[in-house]
Amino acid sequence: MTLTQAYLLLGVAIAGEIIATGSLKATEGFTKWAPSLISVISICICMFTMSHVMKVLPIGITYATWSGVGIVALSLFGIFKYKQIPNLATAIGLLLIIIGVVIVNTMNDA
Repeated sequence: MTLTQAYLLLGVAIAGEIIATGSLKATEGFTKWAPSLISVISICICMFTMSHVMKVLPIGITYATWSGVGIVALSLFGIFKYKQIPNLATAIGLLLIIIGVVIVNTMNDA
């Protein structure tokens, strides 16, 4: 697997995590079948693809990218879907996460 393919699979893993976590609220404690099934299947796809990404990318870079992008994307999801507007400190923290993900991915030897 090439580095480009690893990053594409990491994108799939991130999408799976966003779908899984984004649908959790709708599961109502896993009492609603459809969103529960979406969440479980999505997280399985996420973990499967991440396991293949880690054959090429170091675990720290993989996890930092996956979690950082996921946090920012889900924060945006919360803003648009649930009108959960972050305060200034949260917005600054999210900006620092973005900066950290960029640094981790541009300053590595993978």
